[in-house]
Amino acid sequence: MPPLDHTCGRELGGRQLSAPKLRKGTPERAGLDTGELGRLVQEVHDATAGERPWAAGAVVVVGRGPVIAVEEAAGWAVRYASYDPETDAGVELPAASRVPMTVDTPFDLASLTKLFTSVAAVQQIERGTLGIDAQVGAYLPDFLAAARHGITVRQLLTHTSGLRPELPLYDCVDDAERLERLRAEPPVGVPGAFCYSDLNMLLLQHVLERVTGRPLDVLFRDGITRPLGMTATHFGPCPEAAATEDQRRPWAKADRGMLRGEVHDENAWALGGVAGHAGLFSTGRDLAVLCRALLAGGSYGQARILGTDFVELMLTPPGLGFALDEPSFMGGMAGRGAAGHTGFTGTMLTFDPATDTFLVLLANTVHPRRRGPANGPRAAAGTRVARAVRGR
Repeated sequence: MPPLDHTCGRELGGRQLSAPKLRKGTPERAGLDTGELGRLVQEVHDATAGERPWAAGAVVVVGRGPVIAVEEAAGWAVRYASYDPETDAGVELPAASRVPMTVDTPFDLASLTKLFTSVAAVQQIERGTLGIDAQVGAYLPDFLAAARHGITVRQLLTHTSGLRPELPLYDCVDDAERLERLRAEPPVGVPGAFCYSDLNMLLLQHVLERVTGRPLDVLFRDGITRPLGMTATHFGPCPEAAATEDQRRPWAKADRGMLRGEVHDENAWALGGVAGHAGLFSTGRDLAVLCRALLAGGSYGQARILGTDFVELMLTPPGLGFALDEPSFMGGMAGRGAAGHTGFTGTMLTFDPATDTFLVLLANTVHPRRRGPANGPRAAAGTRVARAVRGR
């Protein structure tokens, strides 16, 4: 059998195997209930309406198999000129100056970037250039703290390294100081216990760049987005993106003003916009392609980004890079092996191999100011999709 080619599909007996690409259809065509999906769309519109909406705007994409049953935009990509701390409200732009949300609007994905870093890591595991249980110190001997404490690649992918959630790299003087802080950062938690941390993906980025000799943005492009045809997915700047936050101290960690098209995460910004934990921009349709590829065992059209066994490895509890069956944002989609992730800016995706369904809900919930996590609309959307699966 010819060797696996991650950009050209898998060959078997001289034939190239392919998986159907997404196409627009109706809920009925997708085997989903029209009424439930209609209520989902209305709830997304409701969540972006009024004086203090859950989000200024949103895009929702729902599908089953290769059929996109819902692709809807609501609200505004840009609604506010600034945030007024005295009134705790956004300063509205004149109606003529607002930018309406469309299904093609890119979003700052925030932590959904971690999914791409995880896929890139598992690609290297499949190719044999990275060992899942290898110690990080074997690849990064200059990262003395990680090497001394025996942190492994698996621990980075499962957030069980014991590393703290983040470091204030945005306060460092320069890149040299930022790198030195990462190299010297020891675990503070119990190795093996779950502690969600941006530092895991930052270390994994350095591992990937060391073993491949290529920067992360090139790894994403060559190994994921280009073969899948995800032309709207890339690191910033992205001037046409939905706006995020009027970023100012004391509620933020930097004074940058109203952000649009520049990464919201302060550490990713300080690192030049390309980081393993945040920095990507994308659209609902592009993320639906990623969901479809993973549901199809790593294939999309003639492209194959992962072997089926390695997709299964990613989705086997506790999950490599993915949250599994997490009802707080998956709602009713959780329970039978659903996988997904959220992003701080208001983004999320969930896909359920048991029913071959996927949900992408992108929103700019931090426009004009960051708020605490509000998963209610996300979970409600997941429950609508679960109810829409006929015969479930």
